[in-house]
Amino acid sequence: MHTILGAGGPTANALTRELIQNQQKVRLVSRRPSKLSGPYISWTKADLLNGQEILEATKGSSVIYLCAGLVYDKVIWQQQWPVIIQNVIHAAMENQARLIFFDNVYMYGLVDGPMTENTPYNPCSVKGEIRARVADKLMGEVAAGNIQASIARAADFYGTDSMNSFLDIMVLDKYAKKQSAQWIGKPDVLHNFTFIPDAGKGLYLLGQHPESDNQIWHMPTAKPLKGREFIELAASIYGVKPRFSTIGKFMLQMIGLFQKVVAGTVEMYYQYDHDYNFNSDKFEKAFNYTPFSYQQGITELSKGLYKPQQK
Repeated sequence: MHTILGAGGPTANALTRELIQNQQKVRLVSRRPSKLSGPYISWTKADLLNGQEILEATKGSSVIYLCAGLVYDKVIWQQQWPVIIQNVIHAAMENQARLIFFDNVYMYGLVDGPMTENTPYNPCSVKGEIRARVADKLMGEVAAGNIQASIARAADFYGTDSMNSFLDIMVLDKYAKKQSAQWIGKPDVLHNFTFIPDAGKGLYLLGQHPESDNQIWHMPTAKPLKGREFIELAASIYGVKPRFSTIGKFMLQMIGLFQKVVAGTVEMYYQYDHDYNFNSDKFEKAFNYTPFSYQQGITELSKGLYKPQQK
């Protein structure tokens, strides 16, 4: 049994689709009912902050995937992530299940050069410090021989079904609606984005291969482009002029006075005014996997990302 904790988010949904396409039973665990259904899917209600509920929800699991996304607030992260990771580690131990934790790159901080699985933790944000402690806790249990677990990391997303990614909201959806796009930070620095279907496939493959356990993996991600190159590529695919404006740190701070989620982005601004080069060579070589190119991914999204209401 494959159990997904924190079901309902874009990555969890992409993983679910991979599992059911391969006719594997999956149990979705979340506080709200799943929108996905089918002969291979079951849903269980549980709160990741409640250890007993997590134990009940993961009974009989062979692989547990932690794909939780918390409210984008550093205070909430400080309070909840330590509790969640301890509850999930305990559930994995009790079930003797493999654990795959879907993570981000905040713990690396500002990196001069490619981010790889061997990049040391040097967080320059509160959120990064929290994720570093969570990762250290998990891999400490691995080193002690208490669990079989891996960490899967991805870059910023695009192709989300919940439309909660920077590239989706501020560029692709804008061009789909024939509007001017927006870009956070400097448009002439490098950045790369993980296509959600690649993240789902990557998690699926890790789940199928126990020999991949007890290490860190970067999910398959196309090489970085400059922001201006993303703008021009997206505009050409959507058939519009590459019009865009930039949002700097000061503007984010001003917007953040009224929108808490935006306020939580300010401390991560370093990711948008310096090169952001996420490297997934290790995964690509190990699994002989080629991630979607941005041309392919954005073209796929252009076919269905925005559908005007019929009058």
